[in-house]
Amino acid sequence: MSLTEKLLPIFLLALAGYLFGRSKAFDSGQVTRGISNVAFYLFVPALLFRTTARIDLGSLEFRALAAFFVPTVLLLIGLVWFGRRREQGTDVATVRALSMTFGNTVQIGIPVALAAFGEAGLAIHATIIAMHALVLLTTATVVMEWARHDHENAESWWSVILPMFRQTLIHPVILPVVLGFIWNIFRLPLPGPVDATLITLAQAAVPLCLVLIGLSMAHYGIAGSVKPALGLSAVKLLIHPALVALVVFWIMPLEKTAAAVTVLCAALPIGANPLLFAQRYNVAERETTAAIVISTVAYGGTVIALLALLTH
Repeated sequence: MSLTEKLLPIFLLALAGYLFGRSKAFDSGQVTRGISNVAFYLFVPALLFRTTARIDLGSLEFRALAAFFVPTVLLLIGLVWFGRRREQGTDVATVRALSMTFGNTVQIGIPVALAAFGEAGLAIHATIIAMHALVLLTTATVVMEWARHDHENAESWWSVILPMFRQTLIHPVILPVVLGFIWNIFRLPLPGPVDATLITLAQAAVPLCLVLIGLSMAHYGIAGSVKPALGLSAVKLLIHPALVALVVFWIMPLEKTAAAVTVLCAALPIGANPLLFAQRYNVAERETTAAIVISTVAYGGTVIALLALLTH
């Protein structure tokens, strides 16, 4: 089966979700939230835990973490600085910077990594997922709170950072990855019935996530803020993966599959967490929503071109 044939079902499932979400009999808000909760608190954790509990840790390229996060964090901070230079408020600049660096590593990243590079690619991708929200949300929150709080008030500072760090770690995507690595390190067995249950749940995770993408697009739409959303999408889909590619192919060369998966992760469309972050601070929610939709639609074209280069 060709790479295009492997990727086509990904977009067809998202399209099916979109068409279903546009039907008159569908209450997109309530049902989408319900399906999303089931996916992120049950199916996706099962997939991530089983993957990280079974992978060969000796074969993992942990340098991929540095190759991904160093340019990503530098880009995030640089974008905040650039936004401030253009007389944006720090809050707006931070939300936009997070949008331009935070990809949809679960709903889209998992199916694409699995389709393109199999379980070996998913293992590398899961390693990045384990730190993705923790690193980027922590960085964005530190920048935001640093601008909003009194720098001399250490008690107020730590009262913000420590709960945020705890909430980020105890997360339905991050926690099962961490637990899976612990399970793997201690070489604990997975009993047959438990493993069979995890396999069943894991098989449903990918199609469910893809249908959710379509449902979310049908629910949110792109009304308003299209112009800034186009800029955010362009940086996320083009500039971010270009910087990571510079690192993994020339500055810190990685093994071929690890390099390809790392760049592919950087090239993902904008994820949902920037919207949650924007809603938390009541900043730029509309343009963040539009950017998620536009980058997700545009990704259908950029991922095919990128994979053609990476697998050449």
